[in-house]
Amino acid sequence: MSYLYPAHGAFVAPARFRPQLWRLGLGIALCAALYAAVSVLVFMIATLVLGGQDARDWIDGTEATPIGTLLLLSTFIGMAIGPFLAARWLHKRPMLSLFGEARGFWTAFLWSVVICAGLYGLVALIPSDVRPAPNLSIEAWVVLLPVAVLGVLIQTGAEEVLFRGYIQQQLAARFASPLIWMILPSVLFAMGHYQPDIMGDNAWIIVAAAAFFGILAADLTARTGSIGAAWGFHFANNSVAILFVAMDGPLAGLSLYTVPFAPMDTAEMRPLLYVNFVMMLITWGLIRLTLPRLMRR
Repeated sequence: MSYLYPAHGAFVAPARFRPQLWRLGLGIALCAALYAAVSVLVFMIATLVLGGQDARDWIDGTEATPIGTLLLLSTFIGMAIGPFLAARWLHKRPMLSLFGEARGFWTAFLWSVVICAGLYGLVALIPSDVRPAPNLSIEAWVVLLPVAVLGVLIQTGAEEVLFRGYIQQQLAARFASPLIWMILPSVLFAMGHYQPDIMGDNAWIIVAAAAFFGILAADLTARTGSIGAAWGFHFANNSVAILFVAMDGPLAGLSLYTVPFAPMDTAEMRPLLYVNFVMMLITWGLIRLTLPRLMRR
């Protein structure tokens, strides 16, 4: 399959020196342990900052505040640190090799953001029965926006470094088939989105959507030789859902608007989820077709 992904060989090359699966297994365990440890630390901070009951409400998703959402996004610092330490300690390779090819990295990131923003902007102009309600005042939203953007960058960057960087690279160093290095990390990524207590009957559809996104992001990574395009794709997608129009829940504290339903509301959510599949496919296609031409300039 190298003829389909000529840039992927260079992306995977640093992982070939120590590709043993036991190292990858230990690395994933290290990532999980650090993520859990940082999450516990953040919960302790939330208890001090918000108070005991407010912290429990935050964890349960019954109350969303800007501080609570920022604290939740900050837990992904642990997920980001894990792959870097695993790469250095277990595989003896440079931490920055998880990002892939440096040339054109930020061009890929920004171009993916621009394409996503343009498509979502066009979709927002289409008349809809969904009427978002104001959440934050425009003044508060603008003040919070820089730190909120940083939070989403950390959250999406951590997931891309782990799933499309570390795990995809290490699996591709051992297995040539994309059925392994593309699909397995996407399944792991998707299962992290399985929350039946919050999503109800929509839980498995949301998992399927996350897996579909993971496969598209893995393809962009293999296509470009870095996680830049996938990170931009992920960042733009999550920015819309966290910073502009959010659903009720712990991630709604930084949004300008909220929609009048929750992830478990089947009647309202199902059509939006199916539209989301189509939007992801269109966005991926535009990035995949235009980015290689742009980077050759």
